Amino acid sequence: MATTETLARISAIGPYFAVSCGPRPDATRFRPLAGLYQERAPLADRVTEVGRRLGTGQRRVAASTFHLGTAARLWSVALAGAALTGQVPDLAPEGLWWRAAESGPIDLWMPEAAADLGGDTAAALHTAVVVRNLMPLGAALERHFGLSPLVMRGNIASALVGTVRVLRSCAPDLPHPPLALATALLGRGPLKDAGVLTTRPLAYRRHSCCLYYRVPGGGLCGDCVLHREKSQA
Repeated sequence: MATTETLARISAIGPYFAVSCGPRPDATRFRPLAGLYQERAPLADRVTEVGRRLGTGQRRVAASTFHLGTAARLWSVALAGAALTGQVPDLAPEGLWWRAAESGPIDLWMPEAAADLGGDTAAALHTAVVVRNLMPLGAALERHFGLSPLVMRGNIASALVGTVRVLRSCAPDLPHPPLALATALLGRGPLKDAGVLTTRPLAYRRHSCCLYYRVPGGGLCGDCVLHREKSQA
């Protein structure tokens, strides 16, 4: 069970890991993640707001940035839980609620403590994050904003490796090494062909671009495929 105490320990790692649990006085400001995947209006509002913050009217760019940030939020909670306890919290989108934050990633809240998903840990992580959340979110972003599945696979993989980096830096003594879990996840679909992972030193080179370079003043991310293309030019 992902108890309040466990979630508090996860949340202490950093802002992308933060998730509250139990009653809150401002609960009316939150909505289930499931609605974000199923209803166009709240998703469009979120993408528009991300575009405003980035200073771009290119909705595919804003959609990709929102997708990447959401992937990072979900991986952070799930992977930290697995690395801390050996169990994966159930992040079913009906039971995980969100609201927009004034800056940074979305806020997450569980009205009730989540059960743990059983079975193989990597498989449970795949179910909790990819199957139950990022696949329906990706389908909505492709349908409404034309965001490429190739871009989104790269975003998911990049966010996963980024989460490993943070955990190794900020919580290096977790009993279940997150890199081993991430390596197993990157070896299965849909992430198997998203990029190449090296571990000494830890690095990832994706086979796609998240489109951030199109943001005014933006550049190439460290794992962007365009670095390789430039070096081969």
